[in-house]
Amino acid sequence: KPGEQRNSREPSSSPCMHLAVVACGDRLEETLIMLKSAVLFSNRRLCFHIFAEDSLKLEFEKKLKDWPSSYTKKFEYNIYPITFSVGNAQEWKKLFKPCAAQRLFLPVILKDVDSLLYVDTDVLFLRPIDDIWHILKELNSTQLAAMAPEHEIPKIGWYSRFARHPYYGTTGVNSGVMLMNLTRIRNTQFKNSLIPSGLTWEEMLYPLYQKYKNYITWGDQDLLNIIFYFNPECLYVFPCQWNYRPDHCMYGSNCKGAEEEGVSILHGNRGVYHDDKQPTFKALYEVIRDFPFEDNLFQSLYYPLQSKFLDTVHTLCGRIPQVFLKQIEKTMKKVYENRVIVYLGANHRY
Repeated sequence: KPGEQRNSREPSSSPCMHLAVVACGDRLEETLIMLKSAVLFSNRRLCFHIFAEDSLKLEFEKKLKDWPSSYTKKFEYNIYPITFSVGNAQEWKKLFKPCAAQRLFLPVILKDVDSLLYVDTDVLFLRPIDDIWHILKELNSTQLAAMAPEHEIPKIGWYSRFARHPYYGTTGVNSGVMLMNLTRIRNTQFKNSLIPSGLTWEEMLYPLYQKYKNYITWGDQDLLNIIFYFNPECLYVFPCQWNYRPDHCMYGSNCKGAEEEGVSILHGNRGVYHDDKQPTFKALYEVIRDFPFEDNLFQSLYYPLQSKFLDTVHTLCGRIPQVFLKQIEKTMKKVYENRVIVYLGANHRY
């Protein structure tokens, strides 16, 4: 495709899990740490779709090539320019955070991709992407996307208290982690508040933005909430441990799924990886950032994480370290067991 950068370590015909991210401004490092967490734990091959400003392309190329071959063979990647197929590009770029609205155009741009997982740059995977990818199979015949609630408790949720536009359900949904069946999105006529008949996804985006632009606060996420308010049968809602944010612990623990199973995907929104407001989130980010690829996961990742968590027990999120550690410990044990089995199997042949 014009303007697309492709780097493939394996034949593109083999099936893979598609992961999309949009990176602008100072989000290079954050995006690379997210991709690193994906590669560390996932089992099946990954296809990364990185949408980035031109000034970041060479840096992405350089950094990803520096990763050891034992990891680069697990993925291929494409780098795309920031483009908006309808409406005013400058308006879309300024909507909420720089370039964030690009995610709305993924079904239009990635015409050859059937399904993908979109994540914000400030996401960390604490278990294989394979596990959330399986949720695609749980979608019924009308569902074409999956997201987690914006909040678990309506009385303290943002949308239920402040929204001046329609939103999905009782608390709205958060678009930082979003599974999308792009084929279904492209083929659906969506109910809307613009005209009596249905509109395609691409036809709907800019008129919908024009109608609600004076009422939306969270940009493209608000537009997604409006779309699924009018088309609730199209959305599958997955539990909060797949999009765990500071809101789930800073007011007291309110994500039961994470309490039971541990955090599956950590979403450090509000810049918490880079300030001292939520040291538990920052600790996880820094440990994954600093982990040397080829080192022992327990020795160089899990134990330093436990040590850092000791310094966060005075905080509301830090009081529940098992919520953050449970899933990542389970995942690392599986990685270790798989490597031991492969090693023993290889030696058994001789």
